[in-house]
This record gives sequence, structure tokens and C-alpha cells, in this order.
Amino acid sequence: MNLSDMNFEISVPQEEFIKKVDDVCIYLRPFEDESYLEEKFNKQIVKEFKKIGMLGCPISKQYGGLGYDILTYLLAIERIGAEGSSMRTFFSVHTSIGQMVLQGWGTEGQKKKYLTRTTNGDILMGFALTEPNAGSDPSSITTQYHKDGNKYIIRGKKHWIGNGTIAGIVTTYAKDKNGKISAFIVDMDSYGIDTKEIRNKIGLHSVINSEITFDSCTIPEDNLIGSEGIGLNVAYSALIDGRLSVAAGSIGVMKDCLLESINYSKSRYQHGSFIGKKQLIQKHISKIVMAIESSRWLTYKAANARQRLFDYVEELKLTDTNWLTKLNRRNNEYAMLRANADRLASIAKLHASNLAFESSNISVQIFGSEGYKKTTRVARHFLDSRATMIYEGTNEVLELKIALDLLGDDYRAY
Repeated sequence: MNLSDMNFEISVPQEEFIKKVDDVCIYLRPFEDESYLEEKFNKQIVKEFKKIGMLGCPISKQYGGLGYDILTYLLAIERIGAEGSSMRTFFSVHTSIGQMVLQGWGTEGQKKKYLTRTTNGDILMGFALTEPNAGSDPSSITTQYHKDGNKYIIRGKKHWIGNGTIAGIVTTYAKDKNGKISAFIVDMDSYGIDTKEIRNKIGLHSVINSEITFDSCTIPEDNLIGSEGIGLNVAYSALIDGRLSVAAGSIGVMKDCLLESINYSKSRYQHGSFIGKKQLIQKHISKIVMAIESSRWLTYKAANARQRLFDYVEELKLTDTNWLTKLNRRNNEYAMLRANADRLASIAKLHASNLAFESSNISVQIFGSEGYKKTTRVARHFLDSRATMIYEGTNEVLELKIALDLLGDDYRAY
């Protein structure tokens, strides 16, 4: 895509699919409202989004998906994000850092066995990288694995795992005795797994987060993703997609905050006029508008960079049976495409998540005391968007990461 093509107009097929997503979101709203207040997972999400293929939106048609490009997927995530970061987080885990890992790194056998069952909703996906003492530094994970004949044995504990108690399979990351990290597909009905839901969260009340304990969990050797020792490569590629999902969802959050704030400011009457006539209220609204527009362009540009990386890898798979060995720093073209996608996704996530929290905070202020109730959408956006500045890479670390790309590795601060 060159600059003359960068109008980001939505095509007719994209528009038709987003309309389907919108219809489902509107139907699910009362179910999501109830689930959020009762702090439980909204089971209707799987049932309803399955009908339009959203559970496999960017996954190849040969594995039961819709085969849509990354921008179309993110436009759908943007719309879902308007319903709340809780609902959007489900898709981030299931698709962005779940299914797309298997599509990008899995063997043909793994994709046929697992992707076809995730795109139709028979099983859901999770992503187990974070640990109690390993968050922004995934290289410090302590979960261990070793090979025993034709099986792998995993021991350790994972923390804050999205979809943890409802997922049928979880991509899991562990170290060998030499400290090399590998990635695995773990069936959650495997021997030696215990899950516990994390409660008493500030927000994200309709998202299932859990601790997962692997006590000599046994999985077949065929469930290794890629090859041994490339686990961090797999995880970092997943985080690119996770950050894009957060950025797109944050745009949806801001759009909903804007709509709610406009409607409320036109109906709330104080000091002789509707508050929408107050200059300070108009200033608040204009801030949200600018936040949306700046975030859209950053996110869509990052989506384009991610699509170029995806297309390159898929073409490499078709032309070279040793494609996996070439996805390393010695492959200059791949390294440049990945670094660009990584950098732009980091910028988009940092920018959009910060502004989503700021926009939701502004919206609560516009609503006044009414906005302090969890029954209002702006209050839920405020509570949920706080988490988006933490997960998929804390925004402080992303700031350092963005600067490091320019300064060079000699100036690494983390």
C-alpha cells in the first residue's frame, strides 16, 4: 500500500460483515450488562458470534475460518470494543494470541486438529505466558518442561490467563533445563492441570482470568509449536497481534464514550441550559473526537504492516519447506517486516489504550455522579480500560521499547 492508497475507506464486504457484528453486539448488550454486574462470563458470546463466523474471522477458510484480512478483523474488534473491553478481551485471547499463533506457527496436523474446532466454537483458546513473577519480562518465566520419551512434562504456575477456566486448549510457554523457552499446545483435560479463577478485579468483570497450575502435566510431543527453543519468538509474534487487538478495541471504547457523552450532554439540564452548551463540556467532547481519529490512523497503519508480515510468511511457507528455520534474525527481509509491525503495534497500543482510559475518565466526568455507577456504560469503560494499559506489555515498557528501536541495543533500559 502506498500513500495514495491510504484512504482507509471500508469496502462493501467489510461493511456487510461489520453490520453482522453490530447486530450481534446489539442483541448481546442486555446479556453482557447482566453478566458484568454479576461478574460472570457471558456464555451467549460464543453462541451468537459463532453464527456469523466471528470465532474464526482471520483464520483460513480451509480450517473453518472466514479468511478475512487483519484490518477487517480489527474493524470487527473495534466494534466489539464499543461493547466493552471485557467482551473484546475474550476475542483477543481466543483469536489474536490464540488461533493466530497456531495459524502462524503450527504444523498442518496441529491446524487441522485444533483450528477447525476453535473456529466453530467447539473449543475455546487461552494463552499462558504470564506468571506471578514474570509479566513484562517473559524471559524470566520459571515454568519448566522436559521430554520423556514421546511426551513432554510441564511443571509450573501461570497467572492472569484469559479464558483460563473455559478454554479447551491453551498455548503454554516453558523453559528447559538450559533456559531455552518453547511453546506448546496443552489440552486442558490433560493430566496434571488445576485451574482457579481470579476474583475481586477492579474491572473486566465478564472476562474469565485464572491461575493455571501444571503439576507434571503430560502432553504428546506432537503438541510442540514450531521447534524447541523458539518459544519467545512465538510469544513475541503473538503479542504483536494482541497489541493490535487492544488498540482496535480501545477505539471502540472511545467511540462508545463519545456517543454516550453526546447523548447525555443533550439531555442533562443544569444552570439554565443543556450541559452540551457548556464550553467545558464541548472541550471534553472534542478531546475524545481527536483521540479517536489519531488512534484510528495509527492502528490501521499498524494493521497494514502486520498484514505485510503475514503475507510474507505465508508466501515463504508455499515456496520453502524449511520456512521455519528462516524466520530468524539472519533473514533480513523477515526481520525488517517483523520489526516494523512490532514497532507500529506498540505505538498504536500505547497511544490508543492511554486515550481510551482518558476518554472514559472524561466521560465519567461529563456524567457526573451518574457516571459513578457501574450500571452506566462509561463507568464500565473506565474500569476496564485501566487494564489495557497493563496487559499485552505495560505502557511504560512499550515507551522504552519504542525508544530502543531508535537508540539501539547498547541503550537497553529493560
